[in-house]
Amino acid sequence: MASSHSSQSVPHPSNIDNMFKKDMDSSKHFKLVRSLPDVCPKEPTVGDLHSLCDPPSIVADQHEWTVYDSKVNLPAALNDPRLVKRESDFFTKTWGADFIESEVMPSPYLPNVTKEDFASYLKETSKREKIHARCKYICPAKDELGTVCTLSNNHDKSRTDLEQVPKVFMKPDFALDDPLTFNVVLPWSHFSGAAGKGSRVVGSSRLLQEKLIHYLDVVEVNIAHQISLRSEAFFHAMTSQHELQDYLRETSQAVKVLRDKICHIDNVMCKESLHILRQAMTRKNCVTLYNKLKLMATVQQTQPTVQLLLSTSDFVGALDLIATTQEVLQQELQGIHSLRHLGSQLCELEKLIGKMMIADFSTYARRDLSRSLEEENQVLEEEKLVCLVLGLLKQRKLHFLEIYREEMIVAAKNVIKQCVISTVSYIEEIDPEVVVKLADQMRMMNFLQWLELSKNIFTSFIHFLTRIKATLNVIRSVVLLVLDRSQKTCILDGTFSSGSSAKNLIVESEVAYLTTEGMFLSDAFGEVEQCSLETDIKNQRTVNSEPSGSDSTSDQECTTESSSSREQSSSSVTPGGVEITINEDMKLTDLELGGIADSIQKLLYTASDVCHDRCVKFLMARAKDGFLEKLNSSEFVALSRAVEAFAQETEFICGRKSMSLRVALQSQANKIVHRFHDERKTKLSLLLDNERWKQAEVPAEFQDLVNSIEDGKISLPEKKTSGSEERKPADYLIVDGQKYAVVGTVLLLIRIFLEYCQCVDDIPSITTDMLTRLSDLLKHFNSRSSQLVLGAGALQVVGLKTITTKNLALASRCLQLIVHYIPIIRAHFEARLLPKQYSILRHFDHIMKEYNDHIAEISAKLVAIMDSLFEKVLTKYEVKAPMPSTCFRNVCKQMAKMHEAIYDLLPEEQTQMLFLRINASFKLHLKKQLTRLAVVNDGGPQHGLVMADVAFYTGNIQALKTLENLDLNMAEIWKQKR
Repeated sequence: MASSHSSQSVPHPSNIDNMFKKDMDSSKHFKLVRSLPDVCPKEPTVGDLHSLCDPPSIVADQHEWTVYDSKVNLPAALNDPRLVKRESDFFTKTWGADFIESEVMPSPYLPNVTKEDFASYLKETSKREKIHARCKYICPAKDELGTVCTLSNNHDKSRTDLEQVPKVFMKPDFALDDPLTFNVVLPWSHFSGAAGKGSRVVGSSRLLQEKLIHYLDVVEVNIAHQISLRSEAFFHAMTSQHELQDYLRETSQAVKVLRDKICHIDNVMCKESLHILRQAMTRKNCVTLYNKLKLMATVQQTQPTVQLLLSTSDFVGALDLIATTQEVLQQELQGIHSLRHLGSQLCELEKLIGKMMIADFSTYARRDLSRSLEEENQVLEEEKLVCLVLGLLKQRKLHFLEIYREEMIVAAKNVIKQCVISTVSYIEEIDPEVVVKLADQMRMMNFLQWLELSKNIFTSFIHFLTRIKATLNVIRSVVLLVLDRSQKTCILDGTFSSGSSAKNLIVESEVAYLTTEGMFLSDAFGEVEQCSLETDIKNQRTVNSEPSGSDSTSDQECTTESSSSREQSSSSVTPGGVEITINEDMKLTDLELGGIADSIQKLLYTASDVCHDRCVKFLMARAKDGFLEKLNSSEFVALSRAVEAFAQETEFICGRKSMSLRVALQSQANKIVHRFHDERKTKLSLLLDNERWKQAEVPAEFQDLVNSIEDGKISLPEKKTSGSEERKPADYLIVDGQKYAVVGTVLLLIRIFLEYCQCVDDIPSITTDMLTRLSDLLKHFNSRSSQLVLGAGALQVVGLKTITTKNLALASRCLQLIVHYIPIIRAHFEARLLPKQYSILRHFDHIMKEYNDHIAEISAKLVAIMDSLFEKVLTKYEVKAPMPSTCFRNVCKQMAKMHEAIYDLLPEEQTQMLFLRINASFKLHLKKQLTRLAVVNDGGPQHGLVMADVAFYTGNIQALKTLENLDLNMAEIWKQKR
């Protein structure tokens, strides 16, 4: 029966599915936004070819043979030998083993039915269903009882028969290749045994075979029984299949009739209307094509226009035109075969423009920096500079500042070279033909000529930096204007973003779609935008030329329509008065623009450093032969003042200190200080080694030198002319009303440390170094004078016979004079030091202590001299007539000599203090001698003799000058009674 219907045409389910797909596609008109195909679409890809293979139309192709007219043999499909396991799905059998079912999308028009939707119904019927089931169980139907009994009997019998079959055959994982299963089915006990038992083995094998055949029969009987029980359902299914075939045949005839009616309706009512719509769409497509051709013609003129703009150095206009053309090629003219190479050509042209701008900027920088410094410091061709900077920023060529830096370094070298050449040409002593090298020519100059050359170089560099600053200010103004424009654009974009998005939604919602035979016809919806882009290119072309052509009217209309969509640009003016027009398409971030502005400021700092470095090399070239170290103080002061003025001027121009030249000058100053100190220290050592420690006369110039130090201010007096009156030298040096007897070395030492102080005033940068050197000089004088006087070194060095008390007193007075000036020197240096440098002033405290200790040692030495004399004389003292005794006469004589030696050298107070100490030593030795002689103050004869000598001693001492009121207190010579 199945074969009789196998030749009937079975409608393929995919045809019905195709109908449903077409209906689903028709629902797309509810969408608001669909993109229209391009007027000149791209070449179709593999995916596009697959999309073009649509199924046949059920209306137009109904009378033609299609793939759905092919016949399928149902039994052959159901008994597919390629499938290992029989499948129940008819469609899988029909389409083959490789068919993969696709998931059917749920209908958007039907609600999603869940189990909860039937909850109320199940709740109502559950009670009735339970009652029905209970009644059916209690009172079964008669037919059912008989059937149940028969089935139960047959079932019991089948079950009994099946129980004879071992359970191992019923296992779902039954497999004879398993050793355990094989041993259970065929036990080896039936096949093993001796050779004499062969007949028994054969009998056991036959019995086993019959048993397995019996099991097979039982299983086949049960299978046949089960099939017989379900025969009615099988024949019922076959009958239903026949009825289904009849229904399908009637349905197929009805579908054919319906198809004929639809085809007739399509021919009468639809095709003509659609033909009219196609003609209208064709006209619109032709208009669109015409506009595209006009746009292509405009784009073709891009390269000549760019060449015209480059001839006038309008790099920004050329780059804008290239960018606009590239945008049109990517958006409106994408896929045009004739323009396929134009994009790469424009890219190469854009790279060429970048190289041209870099070369022009390098040439501009070289011309600007190498022109004569005597010209005005105006920016050279400011308009060209602005164009170059804008073009470089537009192309993100941000390394142009490095190019300017390299040119600046080369120009700085030439500045010094030109100054040296121009100066040498005016000096007759230098023959350029004999001395070829500029460095050698420069070393032949004297100090005044070289200083004048240095000032010329400094002046040239000031003009050089001023010119660089003016150029960099123009570049910075362009960058800041671009940055300001970028920030304003960001604000405007944030303000109008919501309004523009709403407008785009309205425009896109107006797009209409027409479908026929599965194809789309699009409206030329971008007409206004296309015209706007075309006008944009034409405006770029006509920046420096008049518009021409037969389409000027249409261009004007497009310009009118697209005036609201044109890119806005801002115009600003540089400090030099050049107008700058900045478009919105500067593809630079605010961070990058800020970095460029910082780099410009750093470049100005670099310019200052370069100028200072070149000056350092110029300075070092002259210092190779020790020329700078040989300068005197006034010459070096003139040089340092010129350098300091140059450094301050560059700091004012560039806004930052450049320290290289100052450091180099400081290094030379340190060398000068070292030479200055060594010369004076050597001179002082020679003076001390030749000093005989005798009081020297004080020339009037030294008294004037001392008098110039007023109110603690140290300054060297101006030398008087030779025509002034000559004054006689004085015996003493008058300092603050006190007389100082000094040696000649001390007078020169005063002048030396005043020179140190004056040098600090002239060169403030060497204050700390000069302080340490001066402290070393003062320490050297103290230690050396101590070796010569207290250490008696003058006996061997100078050849003195002995160190007298006068030598000691004179040395002490000289040290006191130096001690008087140490606080003044300290205050002088302290006023010129920074607060953080005050710790270095401790050197003066150490020097003050060392000098005071030295003075105290000299005083102690004078007392020790008299003490040894008293010990020697008083040990021979005897209390006997005549009076005064010889011993006391000698003591008074020596005391008078001591007073005579120091009276003119030491002041009155120091003389009194010294004699009080000497008197105390005398009383101590006299007391010891009286104790030894057992003389007491008992009013006896010996006491009277001693008092006569003491009276003689007292009278002689008080008779000396400045000692009249000296309290000798001679009562202490007597041992007090207990």
